[in-house]
Amino acid sequence: MTKGQRAGDGALAVDVVEGKSYYWCSCGKSSKQPFCDGSHKGTDFNPVAYKAEVTKKMFFCACKQTNNQPFCDGSHNK
Repeated sequence: MTKGQRAGDGALAVDVVEGKSYYWCSCGKSSKQPFCDGSHKGTDFNPVAYKAEVTKKMFFCACKQTNNQPFCDGSHNK
């Protein structure tokens, strides 16, 4: 799996809302981190869709090195 460029050095906490879909930036180029703004166009990257099952705080990956897309797995510490 190809990893995107680093957009940060830790997780980004987001209060997600039950039933809402979120599109995580996998390329690292979005100006709306951790979410996609279309900056991946022309690359092999695509956003990763996530639909919230419950309303709660979720920790999205900013370093783009996670093996648990779209969530942080601590890869920024390696």
